[in-house]
This record gives sequence, structure tokens and C-alpha cells, in this order.
Amino acid sequence: MSACCSGGCSSGKPPVDGKYRRILWIALFVNAIMFAIELYGGISSGSVSLLADAVDFFGDAANYGVSLFVLALASLWRSRTALLKGAMMGAYGIFVLASAGWHFVNGTVPQPVTMGVIAALALVSNLGVALLLYAYRNGDADMRSVWLCSRNDAIGNVAVMLAAFGVFGTRSGWPDIVVACVIGLLGMTASRAVIKHALAEMRSKPAQFQGHDANEAVELKRR
Repeated sequence: MSACCSGGCSSGKPPVDGKYRRILWIALFVNAIMFAIELYGGISSGSVSLLADAVDFFGDAANYGVSLFVLALASLWRSRTALLKGAMMGAYGIFVLASAGWHFVNGTVPQPVTMGVIAALALVSNLGVALLLYAYRNGDADMRSVWLCSRNDAIGNVAVMLAAFGVFGTRSGWPDIVVACVIGLLGMTASRAVIKHALAEMRSKPAQFQGHDANEAVELKRR
């Protein structure tokens, strides 16, 4: 026990931050609730940007759940999980861009009032979560992916609100489609950043990771 406290342990497991764990639970709950609200709002209003934001809330809720699961695992598994999450963020971006293309072809004109009200509620929710996570923005790849998710959500909410004003003023679906494309590109950009960070972590301490894996194999044989 004392050796671990003095840095003598080489298990690769980071100390579990109780405050960070509580923040992740709060973020998980908030994102799950907002997913349901925005999904209903996006479908009822015909807004692709609001629907894209709803999918983002769902993805973030899943990401927070995964982060809670790997919080006390070794660094190798945290980096591998961040790599997977980065791929999921990229897939989300592609989905949003494809949805925007579908709405463009069909000429959908959403309801701006519903868009604006729900986007404002989502912004308040995401700003609260982002502020809670701000202190962990420069942590490992997994923590960084969680921070980027919250930051991008807040930016996306502001963009959806602007799209609502644009739809109201122009009576066309163009602002909604443009904002949906921006949200999709943000997801792909964040995906690249998370994947790059995770790969750098996995390359920076290969000996430590290999040693930890070897120790785990020996322990399993003993059992």
C-alpha cells in the first residue's frame, strides 16, 4: 500500500478520482434525458440539426457510461477505449452528414420555434456539464474525449439556435442543413483528435503496457 502511494507500483492503473466519477454520472443522466427530449423535438419539428444533436446526446451518454466502466482500469485499456470512442465519434459525424444530404434532397423546412426552445435547453445542460469537466480537459485520452464531447455539444447547441433564427427568417431549410453539416464536421474533427491522442499514448509507453500485460498473463496462470 505504501509503495503504491509513493509511486512504486507499476500496475498502470490511475487513481480513481471520486469527484470525476460523480461528474460522469451526472453527465450520463443529463445526456440521456436530453437525448429523449431532442429526439422527440427533432422528429416533431422536422429539424435535421436538432436530430443530429439528439444522436450526439445518445453517443455522449454511451461514452460517459464507457468512461465510468474503464475509470479504474489500466492505462492500456483506457487508451484502447478512447480509440474506440474516437471511431464512434467519426461514425456519428458521417451519419449526420448523410442525414443532412437526405433532408436537402427532400427540401424539408423545420419548425423554428421548437428548434430554438429545445436548443436553448440543451445549451444550458451542456454548459453545466462542460463546466464540471473543465478541470479534466488535459487528462489522458479518455478524459480528453469526454471533455471534447461536452465542448462540441455546447457549440452545436448554439449553432442549432442560430439555425432556428435562420429558418424563421428565410422560411427555408438551408440554415438547418448547414448547421447539421457543421455538427457532423465537428464530430469528425474531434474523432481525429481523440484517435491521435490515444495512439500517441499507446506508443509512448509500450514497454510499460507490455510489462503490465505480461504480469496479467502470469497472474492468470497462477489462478
